[in-house]
Amino acid sequence: MDEVTAPRGKQEGRKSGGKRRQVAALPWRGEGEALRILLVSSRETRRWVIPKGWPMKGKTDFAAAAQEAYEEAGLDGVIADKPAGEYEYLKRLKSGAAKLVRVDVFPLQVTGEHATWPEKGQRTLQWMTPVEAALAVQEPDLRDLIARFAGIELSEEDHPPPTPAPTPGRVTFQRLRRRITALWGRYGR
Repeated sequence: MDEVTAPRGKQEGRKSGGKRRQVAALPWRGEGEALRILLVSSRETRRWVIPKGWPMKGKTDFAAAAQEAYEEAGLDGVIADKPAGEYEYLKRLKSGAAKLVRVDVFPLQVTGEHATWPEKGQRTLQWMTPVEAALAVQEPDLRDLIARFAGIELSEEDHPPPTPAPTPGRVTFQRLRRRITALWGRYGR
């Protein structure tokens, strides 16, 4: 594993067999019963995810994954130079179309947390037990990857069918509803 802290720079994801590719960090701390996994909320849909982004020019994939962990969650740590696995998900593009993306996941043993970071206030962070983290994510392959990493078994009841990500129209409606609710509270009833 390599110690990595926070440099800058992004590049659009390289294609792999027609699929876009991203890199991600799987932040963890503790051992045994004290093992915890950090999940972050996505900015658009507010689903639980792990810090991820596009590969970065001039950086190894694991260094880019560590950079994403810093930018999205303010984390420093020791990152594995080999992925623990991969998963796929449908990424909603600004056009409304969906594109299949493969994500290589690199474990990051967290050694420090910054008080401020680039995306602070844009995401919610939560340390969870491995079971909580596995059940909180929507992508079945990510759920299984977290379970394998933590060495836990999930029962059949713990494998609910995946809930599809909200459509762009639904996301727009949710934003509008939040704005109206905020304005309603600000200007009286």
